Amino acid sequence: MDQFLAVRAFTAVVEAGSFVKAANALDLPRNTVTKLVQALEAHLHVKLLNRTTRRVSTTNDGTAYYERMARLIDEWQEADLALASAQSNPRGRLRVDMGATIATVLVIPALPEFQRRYPDLQIDIGVSDRPVDLLGDRVDCVLRSGTVTDPSLIARHIGDMPFVTTATPGYLRKHGVPNHPSDLENGHLLVRYFFAGTGRQLPIELVRGNERVKVKARHFVGINDTNAMLAAGLAGLGVMHSPAFIAEQHIASGLLVPLLRDWKAASVPLSIVYAPNRHLSTRVRVFVDWMVELIRERGLGR
Repeated sequence: MDQFLAVRAFTAVVEAGSFVKAANALDLPRNTVTKLVQALEAHLHVKLLNRTTRRVSTTNDGTAYYERMARLIDEWQEADLALASAQSNPRGRLRVDMGATIATVLVIPALPEFQRRYPDLQIDIGVSDRPVDLLGDRVDCVLRSGTVTDPSLIARHIGDMPFVTTATPGYLRKHGVPNHPSDLENGHLLVRYFFAGTGRQLPIELVRGNERVKVKARHFVGINDTNAMLAAGLAGLGVMHSPAFIAEQHIASGLLVPLLRDWKAASVPLSIVYAPNRHLSTRVRVFVDWMVELIRERGLGR
């Protein structure tokens, strides 16, 4: 016996006053409704309904049982409606973490559209290039560049970031324009990015056809924050090797000049990372879907 369906059949009979009307309301055959109520009575070992050829009424036990079950069904329906509403109109707090420049250049300028779609969400953004502990820091998801190696996490690859090499016009007037990656090792300085926590420098490897060059030029300043790296590049402190989206608006304005344009660096994967959960919350799901859309609009999507 499907006990929940049997209870619904019983309450429908009580409310409709007949098995025929209850069957129509439930879109079930009359015989099915009758068998469900009989099975429920057998399960409870009580008689719930008095049946005559003209009318159906509840017994004393049936009245008490109906009052309790009707309240439970009402609560179930309210919960069902609330969950359905949450799916289309998520609400509550969403905690995400991402790198500094990804936040300031990509995500935050586009947030008004996310707010328009989901006005009842509150989004708290942790901005850091340092690795974050999703469970310990109670973070819902993380937007990260690079390869995710932690097997205990789920990483959804949403795009790839191409890199560009740039410098300011003032820097180039002083140090000259490099025509080959090896030129960077003679009379030039880099703005170096190193990873927080490990101190490992971001490698620079440029490819043109079958030629591959690893750049090992010296640097005046090394920085573990992408916003600060951009500031150093714009200050003319060296040649900057950075994701293209970081530099593109400054290239368009003339503040930065692209270098070695026929040389390419490998793109870096961009992923949204979250803890394994069979039932991903609606808040996280809508943010992930929006980020996929945003990355695609910026030409970085897969």
